[in-house]
Amino acid sequence: MKKTVRTSESSFSSRSYTAPVSTTVRKSYSVSSSYGGTRGSARIVGGQLMNSGVYGAGIGSGLSRGPAVCPPLTAVTVNKSLLAPLNLEIDPNIQTIRIHEKEQIKTLNNQFASFIDKVRFLEQENKRLETKWSILQEQTTSHSTINATFENHIAKLRRHLDGLGNEKTHLECELNNIKGLVEDFKKKYEDEINKRTESENSFVLLKKDADQAFMNSVELETSLNCLRDEIEFLTLIYEQELKELKSLTGETSVVVEMDNRRGLDMDAIVAEVRAQYEEIANRNRAEAESWYRQKYEELQVTVTQHGENLKSTKAEISEYNRNILRLRSEIDTIKGMRTNQDLQIKEAEERGEVAVKEARHRVQELEEALQRAKHDMTRQVREYQSLMNIKLALDIEIATYRKLLEGEESRLVRGVQSVSISKQICEFLSNPINYNQIYLRDFHLNRYYNHFIAELQIFSLICWKGASSRPPSLVLQLEPPRRQPFTPIRPSRTGLGARWDLHEAGRRKEEFSFNMLIINATH
Repeated sequence: MKKTVRTSESSFSSRSYTAPVSTTVRKSYSVSSSYGGTRGSARIVGGQLMNSGVYGAGIGSGLSRGPAVCPPLTAVTVNKSLLAPLNLEIDPNIQTIRIHEKEQIKTLNNQFASFIDKVRFLEQENKRLETKWSILQEQTTSHSTINATFENHIAKLRRHLDGLGNEKTHLECELNNIKGLVEDFKKKYEDEINKRTESENSFVLLKKDADQAFMNSVELETSLNCLRDEIEFLTLIYEQELKELKSLTGETSVVVEMDNRRGLDMDAIVAEVRAQYEEIANRNRAEAESWYRQKYEELQVTVTQHGENLKSTKAEISEYNRNILRLRSEIDTIKGMRTNQDLQIKEAEERGEVAVKEARHRVQELEEALQRAKHDMTRQVREYQSLMNIKLALDIEIATYRKLLEGEESRLVRGVQSVSISKQICEFLSNPINYNQIYLRDFHLNRYYNHFIAELQIFSLICWKGASSRPPSLVLQLEPPRRQPFTPIRPSRTGLGARWDLHEAGRRKEEFSFNMLIINATH
């Protein structure tokens, strides 16, 4: 048996080699490891073995915890601490495992070469048997159940394939449901973070103590962003290492050239390959379930922590709301007190204005009364001045009359003109004059009348004093005014005697209207 192995690390395509006697087989393999291996399948198409592999991707996507998705890394700063070897928790025996996997690949290549030889042999036998079967069918018309058996087997395989597809669909649905729950939790968490931020912004305006809580929340968000950046960085490193591992394991192509005349046990080989792939699938499923379980527990812990934080935040919000209500009630009470005080001040101002108006009115009345008193006093002063002027004039007239009377007295002493004076007086007094009517007719005439009466009284007094050596012949009697009209009395006798009732004149000296009585004069 001649065997040739060629390895190519540049591409996934295999190179074929044609020997002069042997058959060339084109194959491609992929290796599965514990870090996210491959799951392959092989099938025979027209004499060639077509091998296809599906790489199992390692699941390590980070879950965001922040209120919003961080922007992608736009710039990378080289940190010397990052050049140190990272503790990626990789098995130190990875090199030994890789060598062992290469040996497994060689063994599997040999097994698949034998399998291909056996398949070709079976195809030749199948063609021979089909030819023989067609000849036998032409020769005999007997019915066979082999086709039904094959159809039943094919249907069973299809049902099994459908079951696997349904199981895959069910697992994908569960995965989508879990992702949806995670997204819902993310949205709820972001909503709670937004509400918390709004509450903190409102708390800043109400109390200074809320500033410290806001700074704490900012620090927590900063640390969360740092952790998120670190998770993204570790995820990026993990993906890069996974790509490197895939490139190392997937770029290997093997071309095996071997003899076709070897006998193979296909059932054992198929069973072994199936067992290996089932073991790989079980291991991958167990790893995925453990990873999902771990992530679910971490999410549960995170949700519990955030729920406690949310409860504490709600308690703080309720406390602040109670403080707000208390402060508002106090403000309303103070506003009510202020309103009452404003009303009292307004009432006091109104009462003060009324009192001021009343005081001003009284002052105005007093000023008017004072003005009237001043006018009255001015009028009385003027009247007094006029009276004084009249008195002065009367004094002058009295002095003049005194001189005249003295002159007349000198003549009376001689007795020459006594009878003529008596006659003139009697003639004057004999004329009936209604002095009350004169007084009522005109104020000026009344004044002149009063003046005349006073002069007459003075004249009579002087005459009485001058004729004191003789009995009075004329008597003048002054009486207070009466309501009835005044009628002078005609004297029955004429004489120079006169008598003046000074008592009555002193009793009513303020009156200027008199009644004059002429009494009988005696010689």
